[in-house]
Amino acid sequence: MRPVTVDADGITLSGLLSEPAQDPPRALIVALHGGGMNGGYFDGQAHPDVSLLTLGARLGYTVLALDRPGYGASAVGLPTGQRLSRQATTVRAAIAAFTAAHASGAGALLLGHSLGAKVAFAVAADWQGPALLGVDVSGCGRRLAVHASQLGVDRGEGLRQRNWGPLMLYPPDTFRMSQTVVAPVAAQEFSTVAGWMRLSAEILPRVRVPVRLTFAQHEAWWGQEDDDLADLTGLLSAAPRVVVDHLPHAGHNISLGWAARAYHLKVLAFAEECLTARAQEGRPAAQSAPVPPSGGQERGAGGR
Repeated sequence: MRPVTVDADGITLSGLLSEPAQDPPRALIVALHGGGMNGGYFDGQAHPDVSLLTLGARLGYTVLALDRPGYGASAVGLPTGQRLSRQATTVRAAIAAFTAAHASGAGALLLGHSLGAKVAFAVAADWQGPALLGVDVSGCGRRLAVHASQLGVDRGEGLRQRNWGPLMLYPPDTFRMSQTVVAPVAAQEFSTVAGWMRLSAEILPRVRVPVRLTFAQHEAWWGQEDDDLADLTGLLSAAPRVVVDHLPHAGHNISLGWAARAYHLKVLAFAEECLTARAQEGRPAAQSAPVPPSGGQERGAGGR
């Protein structure tokens, strides 16, 4: 894992990069963090099992965890961040620049958490670039489970509970080690959350790749009842496949908790499923199986 910078049409985005020993990689995972974090969210240091960057490279994937516009290297030039549509344009430019200089394997999978999930959907809706395999998001529904007036308000313990859930869900050193991961929330992002019902109605129907949605057991920001999920998945009408997963023993910040390894393995399993589907599209059909001789059965074709 190493720090990197990427030029996104004149905007410098920083981030973290891990690459596999094998060349080329199976695919590229572009990871987009939530509000008040940076790309280090996907490289949790409190325990060896928590880092997506380490696990992804070990399993043959390149993982690029970008600091979204308004975070990391771009925070000085974009102190309030960018609105959702502009941010999606910047991230697409960053991915295009990165893939022009680095092998991306069979394509890219967008992985987004919380506010980064909304950016991932917006990036996918107007995708241009290498093959887009799918979108995998967590910490993002469509209907808020809290009143909009609670957004952006520091309410002490209540805010901590919604962001993290029970503290036992996280390795003991999480909050000491995550000081470099936490960052001020880019101000323009509050309007994205408050306006997500309207924005999602415009964006989600334009996503044309498989989508996986993960809800943590202790997710407190977004509704996940049956009618909430039906409303959300119903808008993903152009996606050829939509998977909804519920992750036990996890809070909103899934990738920093004990459940991170299970979650990241599921992300990579979804990437493998998307790779298989993409390969199958261009693969010729198998010929008919040979007919066994009369009086016998071929092993594996109904025999014992």
